Amino acid sequence: HVQLVESGGGSVQAGGSLRLSCVPSGGPYAGHCMGWFRQAPGKKREVIATIFTGGPAVYYADSVKGRLTISRDNAKNTLYLQINSLKPENTAVYSCAAWSGFYSFGYWGQGTQVTVS
Repeated sequence: HVQLVESGGGSVQAGGSLRLSCVPSGGPYAGHCMGWFRQAPGKKREVIATIFTGGPAVYYADSVKGRLTISRDNAKNTLYLQINSLKPENTAVYSCAAWSGFYSFGYWGQGTQVTVS
C-alpha cells in the first residue's frame, strides 16, 4: 500500500505562488500516473493536473491552465505542483494521488490546505 505525504500548503496573498510537494512514503512509486486534486469549501473534489510517470504527458483542467505546473523528480521521488497567480477562489485542500490500477486513483495523501486572501 502506498502512502502519500503532501507538504507546502499555507496562507498566501492573492497573486502569490506556492509549490506543493508529494512524497510516497516507503519508497518510490512504481505505478503509471500521479495527480493533484483540490476540494474547495462546499464543492466536490476535482482533478486539476496529472502526469504519467513514464513520459512527459501531462493533463491540466481548463480552469487552471496557464497557472499550474505539475512535475515529477524521479531522483527525489517527489511530485510537485507549482501554483502561480493565486486567487481567493483557489482556497482549497490540495491532495496528491496515484494510480493503484489503470485509471484508478487509489492511493491518496491527507491533503494540504491552501488559503488565499
